[in-house]
Amino acid sequence: MVPDTLNYLGFTSRKIGDFRNAEIYYLLGLEIDPIHKGINEYLGELYVNTNRIDKAKERLKILEDCNCEEYEELSKAIKSGSSKY
Repeated sequence: MVPDTLNYLGFTSRKIGDFRNAEIYYLLGLEIDPIHKGINEYLGELYVNTNRIDKAKERLKILEDCNCEEYEELSKAIKSGSSKY
């Protein structure tokens, strides 16, 4: 439950443009659950939004075998160079 809470805090921070704190929350969540699909997607999108595409691709690599929506969404964000969130 704690990684989900950190994911929501990161998402909310990112939505209001507080990228610094969003990244902190996401990274704390990944310390607990390194393969959390939501955190990896949203952190990747944050990296896209802050022009750190290489780091976004690292997050995508983690999601590569999940066969999940999070992989598809992050892949689209990387290809377009922007996030819908």
